[in-house]
Amino acid sequence: MTIHTDETDKKIITRLQENSRESFVVMGKELGLSDTVIARRVKRMIDGGIISRFTVEMGDAGQTSAIVLASVDSATDTSVISEKLARLDAVRIVYEITGQYDIATIISAASMSEINTAIDTLRKIQGVTDTNTVIILNKIV
Repeated sequence: MTIHTDETDKKIITRLQENSRESFVVMGKELGLSDTVIARRVKRMIDGGIISRFTVEMGDAGQTSAIVLASVDSATDTSVISEKLARLDAVRIVYEITGQYDIATIISAASMSEINTAIDTLRKIQGVTDTNTVIILNKIV
């Protein structure tokens, strides 16, 4: 069964992406719908696979973050390296990218020492041939 979304569904999705904890009552008032209608639409989108999961994004308080770009050996499957990186404790996001590097990761830790440890671990993964690291000074959005 294919589920189609309309403009109201898209507004609900946008609201959920901005704050998935917002109550359906508040969302409904602002969209001119009842909380029951919002709940029914969200359930339909979950059941239809349009919404696959809700997640928690951790705040940056007390964290140091870095972007690590990594090159992968041409004989190694990039997706295998991506999966290994995604399992590292400090890694928050893994992107497969085009250009000089094959993978971009965002890592976060409580201290610069922990960032260094994470980068050292990342560099030791067989198939990673080169890295370039930049420390994130300020997050704007």
